[in-house]
Amino acid sequence: MTGSHRASRAGGRAAAREARRQQVRRRNQLIGAGAAVLLLVGGGGVVALNAFGGDDSPSDAKSGSPDDRLSGSDSGLLSDAKVLLDGTSAKQLAPAAGAWAVASTDDGSNAPDRSFVCQAQRFADPAGMRTWIRTFSNPSTKDTAVQYVEVSNDAAAAGKAYTTITGWLSTCNTPQVRLISSYRTEGLGSKGVVAVFAQPGAKTTKYRTISVSTAGQTTMVVEHDTVGKAAPKPDALVATAGTGLKRLCAEAKCTTGTPTMKPALLPTTEPAGFMAPIDLPVLPTINKPWVSTSSTTPKGTGCEGKIDLKKAKSTSNKAQTYVVPEATVPAEFGLDTMVAAFPSSAAAASWVSQLRKNVDGCKKTISNATVKQTGEVEYGSIRGESWEASYDTGKDNKFTYRIGVAVNGTRAVYALFPVLEDLDISNAAFNEVLIRAAERAATYK
Repeated sequence: MTGSHRASRAGGRAAAREARRQQVRRRNQLIGAGAAVLLLVGGGGVVALNAFGGDDSPSDAKSGSPDDRLSGSDSGLLSDAKVLLDGTSAKQLAPAAGAWAVASTDDGSNAPDRSFVCQAQRFADPAGMRTWIRTFSNPSTKDTAVQYVEVSNDAAAAGKAYTTITGWLSTCNTPQVRLISSYRTEGLGSKGVVAVFAQPGAKTTKYRTISVSTAGQTTMVVEHDTVGKAAPKPDALVATAGTGLKRLCAEAKCTTGTPTMKPALLPTTEPAGFMAPIDLPVLPTINKPWVSTSSTTPKGTGCEGKIDLKKAKSTSNKAQTYVVPEATVPAEFGLDTMVAAFPSSAAAASWVSQLRKNVDGCKKTISNATVKQTGEVEYGSIRGESWEASYDTGKDNKFTYRIGVAVNGTRAVYALFPVLEDLDISNAAFNEVLIRAAERAATYK
């Protein structure tokens, strides 16, 4: 109906989010402080497991010396640091930008607790034979890099170590770090992944590009850290990792080849079709991790019209809210998302098209609403739109939301983010989240 519209005040949404925060806090208390790792299972899912029954106690320390490990024909495997990358081979990371030098080399006995992004505990295989950590620096660019190598007692244990590390990346809850892109590699050992993480700053962003691979009894991580305005292409890192693995396999008698990459999202413990916390936007004022909780189908802010998925012939839908339960923020802060499945791509596109039409024409139907488009989303098969909608309810009360909707094949996503003082994100950041939500939605069933 045309005329004045009084948008629902934030009270209902705030109360619902506070209830979800309490659920999350109770869930976190039940989980406890025990270290967990992830085991990839069929279909890209993950389950939590204890890490080989090990922990970070001093008894788990591993040494580069073969004399204090298990005896046997392989007890001296990769016992010399000469198998690691050197400054010359590290130059592949940035061939045209100065010389690289080895900054430090540590074995398992003095390994730091954290050597690479998202690392959750000191060793991925606490029962393994040995660990090497070598760091590099480039004085010209201020870039740094690290090579982390674990040698397990057999290939099966190395496979578990690989799964542990990729699980750390998938469930990374390091505050103010976001997954930008990820890939699956072929020809880099028996299997491998590459991921690019970002830590936005005021003017530049720190990027952490990391490769994880396994071959035979070895598991290797190579990370390149750089600062810039755009994410680096991972090709140079993959080439460097290929060189590193060939050095290891020359002694360890494992198999590797010429690596290639294919875009592939890291798996997640979230319900199928939903984003992981590592996918969510970074806010400079929040130094606590995002946490997800189940939600109810959103009703919209008003401009969207009635969100009637049954009438649109959606076969199923599910909603999820992301909050930061440990941060000091208003109760209404959080990100609401919904994914809906349709019997055909045409049906999904039709629903998204109608919602876009409703929001684009909102000013004609709701007199106290102000709407501006904040982006057209086009990424692969994904199409969508985002807006900023404000509702003036009088007495200096104004509620503003970021709204986004997108379609990816037979799946559609809807996202809603309240704009609060010192707790907003950029148009680009919201559109990146909308794209990631649509990417993840492809797995929704």
